[in-house]
This record gives sequence, structure tokens and C-alpha cells, in this order.
Amino acid sequence: MAKLLPLLLLLALILTVSEAHDYREALKKSLLFFEGQRSGKLPADQRLTWRGDSALRDGAAEGVDLTGGYYDAGDNVKFGFPMAFTATLLSWSVIDFGRNMGDELGEALRAVRWATDYILKATSVPETVFVQVGDAFRDHACWERPEDMDTPRSVYKVTRAHPGSDVAGESAAALAAASLVFRLRDPPYSRRLLDRAAQVFEFADKYRGAYSSSLGSAVCPFYCDFDGYKDELLWAAAWLHKASRRREYREYILRNEAILGAGENIYEFGWDNKHAGINVLISKEVLMGKADYLASFKNNANSFVCSLLPGLSTSQVQYSPGGLLVKAGGSNMQHVTSLSFLLLAYSNYLSHAGAAVQCGGAPVTPAALRRLVKRQADYILGDNPLGLSFMVGYGAKFPRRIHHRGSSIPSVRTHPSPIGCKAGTAFYLSQDPNPNLLIGAVVGGPNTTDGFPDSRPYFQQSEPTTYINAPLVGILAYLSSHAL
Repeated sequence: MAKLLPLLLLLALILTVSEAHDYREALKKSLLFFEGQRSGKLPADQRLTWRGDSALRDGAAEGVDLTGGYYDAGDNVKFGFPMAFTATLLSWSVIDFGRNMGDELGEALRAVRWATDYILKATSVPETVFVQVGDAFRDHACWERPEDMDTPRSVYKVTRAHPGSDVAGESAAALAAASLVFRLRDPPYSRRLLDRAAQVFEFADKYRGAYSSSLGSAVCPFYCDFDGYKDELLWAAAWLHKASRRREYREYILRNEAILGAGENIYEFGWDNKHAGINVLISKEVLMGKADYLASFKNNANSFVCSLLPGLSTSQVQYSPGGLLVKAGGSNMQHVTSLSFLLLAYSNYLSHAGAAVQCGGAPVTPAALRRLVKRQADYILGDNPLGLSFMVGYGAKFPRRIHHRGSSIPSVRTHPSPIGCKAGTAFYLSQDPNPNLLIGAVVGGPNTTDGFPDSRPYFQQSEPTTYINAPLVGILAYLSSHAL
């Protein structure tokens, strides 16, 4: 009976009655969100028309074109580390679930390419990666639209003398993953991405160090590397091997598995920590019977899966009274979507291998894992104690005062004259709903007891990020095509 208790708790969590959701609509809106985060010259087919061109001279001071890419969240800085992770997860979503995207596949490809076009620019100088555009402290002291930015667009980079293996490794991973996305759709672009990925990985591995050590307060505390750079090296090697099938990357993984800590922190996954993702990604080949020599990665992946199930002594997470996965740290929804994506991907790998995971002495089937993922997605879309969708524009009730400058200030379409740095404060403090809907944005989410203030100053709960949405794209694509 003791062994059955965790599974009974799991069943209670995943069998909660929920409303039927239109996952295809949610998928469409989750992709539309990325258009609201675009920096640079907007294309003629831009659908969120309240946005305008911005940051058109980024990189000019360094003599390089760094226009384009995404603003990571509700501010106007381009942070390369989370942007690259966003690109990697968008690509993984297409690789594993693109066949489920239907008419939205084209939009997913455009979302990937908007990021990788920028990463190609940021890695265009040999043995250099431009990792940030914008003075984060000056930017965060203002509340202004990206179209009005008058804060310094300072450029920060890592080099041989000032290394950043973490952000360079993640950039290499993003380029390699995207090369798979475009392999058959745009072969010349795919080859360019893969060639650049190999060059950037070589730089990351040869000149080792954390970019937060090299750049200090420019990137900290915003996207400081708390977990070290070793995981990004393994992560990049895994994607390069998957994309190129070259023996050198397989041998690199085998040679560096222990040195770079593949078995450490295996319960974490996000923009700063890739350990769980590494193990899940590599495990696919093990489950397919193609890489038994990498069985330790599958063992780690199994442990990761068990760590997310309620009631087990190995559990590394909590669940709110309403059933949402909760981990320590800000912006909890980033953990919900990233960890759920890994569960979904791994459940599919297990299914194809006819396998299950042993947790607490009992088998947990791939179907049970998928139902747990569905429960998290349904919570996000409104099946929660508040009856609130945490995706802007989905459902009748959703956050109206999100922590996002462009969304909260009258747009350049309705208010063409500039709104200065401090003039925007009135909109930040206002209790009025945001005038511009950032459709598809998923915010940081509720607290541990399912409460949500819907207030701009509560940024950890009300701010959307690209790396919350990126893994959700794959989840929604799968759910839109499968009845669970």
C-alpha cells in the first residue's frame, strides 16, 4: 500500500475534471506573443500592429549589426542568454511536435528564424559572441515603449580574454537545433546554422569561463549564471551531435560526462540550468537502442521524471492546492512549462520504445506522464481555483495588468508623440487595464496557494517571458492533436 500511495496522489492530480480547451487557439496565440517581443524593423505581415519598429541602430557603436531578435520579457533589453534558450526550445518544439502544428507550423518557423537570424549576427565576429544590448540598470529605471527608447544601447560581448562558455554554448545549441528545423525546409540556411554552431561551440569549449564572471554587473543580477557553464557545453555538444551525427561530439559527451557534471543537478531545467534537458535529449537514442553506452543519461532522465511526481520521497517539487507544479524561485511558470515539456518529450520517447519508468517501486506509464502535462497546461488555460487563464487573450478572464512596458503604455499608433522615461510611470502605477493586448503572453503565474494579484508591480507573477512560452508551444501542439 505504501508504494501505491504516490501513484494514487498522482492520479488524483491528473484526473481532476477540467473544461474542454481549444488547444489550437492557444497554440496560435502562444506564437503570436513572439511578434509582440520583436525588436528591430518589423515585417509587413506583423500581426500585433500596436507594436512599431525599435532599436534600429543596435550594435552600431561596435560596428556590427545587432538589430532584430527578441526582448526577453517586459523590458527593452536584449539578453542573449535567455534568447538563445528560447530559440533552442522553440526549435525542439518544432522538431518533436511540428507535425502536430498544422497551419501554425509556418508561424513557429518564423518565430525560430527571428531568433536565429539575430544569433547569427551576434556570432558573426570570430571568437566573439555579443551577449547583450542595452544597459539593464538604466533601462529598468524607465517605463517606456521600445519605440521610444532613449536609454543607452550598450553592447556587451564575450571574447577569448573575457570568456562566456555558458552563453556561447547555449548559442551553439540554439543554432544546431535550428539547423534540424530547417534541414529540409531551407538547406542552405540549415548548413549555415550548423557551421556557425560548430564554430561557436569550439570557442565556448576552448576559452572556458562564466559570462557573469567576465561581465559582472552588466548581466547580474538579471541573467547571472548561477549554475556554471559546464552544462551548456554538454548541452551544445548533444545538439551538435544530434544535428551533425559527427563522432567527435559523441566522443566529447562520453569523455566529458563526469567532468562536466551530467549527473549533477539533474532535476533542474531552464535558461540557466540544462541538466535535465541534456539527459532527456540524449536518452532518446538510448531508448531507440542506438546508444547503450549512454545508459547513464537514461537513468538520470528516469530519476528526473520521478522527481516531479507528488508523494515520492525523491520529489523535488511541490504542487499548489489547485494542482500547479511549484518550484522555488521567481516566475514559477517558467518551471511549469519547461519541466512539463521535458515530461512530454520523454513520455513520447518511452512510448516509442514500449517502456515505462519505475518510481517508488511501481511503474509510471507514458500515458500517465502525458496526463500530468495536460493538467499543467489546463491549469494555465483556466482550470484553476481562480478560473483565470494565465495566457493573455485566451478565455474570458485573463491578466489585464501585465508587467510589460509596450503593452501598458498607449501604442505609437494611437499616441505617436514620444512618452519619456519617467512619463511612463503613471501607466505603470495605474489600476487601469493595459491598453494593448499582448495576445498569447503567459505570465509568471500564481503564488503557492493559487493567488494572483494581476498587478504590474508584482513582476514575478505578472511579467511574461519568451522562455515561458517557448516550451509551451510544443505542449499545445501535441495536445491540439491528441485526446488524453
